Amino acid sequence: MIFKTLIAAALLMVASMPANAEQYNFDIKGQHAFIQFKVKHLGFSWILGSFRTFNGHFSYDERKPEKNSVSVSIDTASLDTNHAERDKHLRSADFFDVDAYPKATFTSTSYESTGKKTGVLKGKLTLHGVTKDIAIAVTQIGAGPDPWGGYRRGFEGHTTLHLSDYRMKKSGMLGAVAENVELFLSIEGLRTKLL
Repeated sequence: MIFKTLIAAALLMVASMPANAEQYNFDIKGQHAFIQFKVKHLGFSWILGSFRTFNGHFSYDERKPEKNSVSVSIDTASLDTNHAERDKHLRSADFFDVDAYPKATFTSTSYESTGKKTGVLKGKLTLHGVTKDIAIAVTQIGAGPDPWGGYRRGFEGHTTLHLSDYRMKKSGMLGAVAENVELFLSIEGLRTKLL
């Protein structure tokens, strides 16, 4: 009888333990997610821009961070550098060719923790019809309940892309310094379920 009681108590404890893996959707509705970039203009200054339309989700497991994963889809026509003529050119076949390649996607393949709140997220970026392996340095900004009864978790990420990797016809016209595009991600996710 005592043995059965102990087993029942143990099962109850396991059942009441919080799940480790959590699923989040990017908070697009509240616009608490951003994909921004900067690239040098002829070595004289920085051009700053962003993609206005995208969506994604991520899973997070504090105890098993190697299982963390992210998936993102970006509307390339939503590119915005705050200059209409430049944006029109960047959307053309010379660069992003948004008519032929309306979406850019990122799907993670692995996550390696480098500290309590830092890690390296690796995955495949498909842009302009080309798929390349990239690595994103990730830092967790914070996590916790929000004022509306939800639960949120936020990260920032940094990586550098090389235009020549993605076969953009006129990337050279921006000068050699424009080869490197610095990408900055600020992602706040709203938890949808425990896995």
